[in-house]
Amino acid sequence: MEIWKEFSFEAAHRLPNVPPEHKCARLHGHSYRVRLTVRGELDPQLGWVVDFDTIREAFEPVRAQLDHYYLNEIEGLSNPTSELLARWIWARTKPRLPQLARVEVMETCTSGARYEGA
Repeated sequence: MEIWKEFSFEAAHRLPNVPPEHKCARLHGHSYRVRLTVRGELDPQLGWVVDFDTIREAFEPVRAQLDHYYLNEIEGLSNPTSELLARWIWARTKPRLPQLARVEVMETCTSGARYEGA
């Protein structure tokens, strides 16, 4: 069984490794959405995989590090693409949420990345 919980945060970034004329080389911001998917067996008594509040509690310290910050200044995010951001979130959330199966980062309503661990 898989369940998911979605979160949002606001942040600015720029992509330093693209050509200077690329629009993402300039400072800009996004209203990011993050979807955390958890996989596990259904608890026969409770009828759930994990409490949704457990997912929120595991992710909140990570979300707080990102919300209303300049991502390029955060350790490990000097080139904050959606792909690298998803991997960064995974590394910080998985120890707090062992059932984590997938991290999805959407930087716009039509663009995003999915990471399923390594």
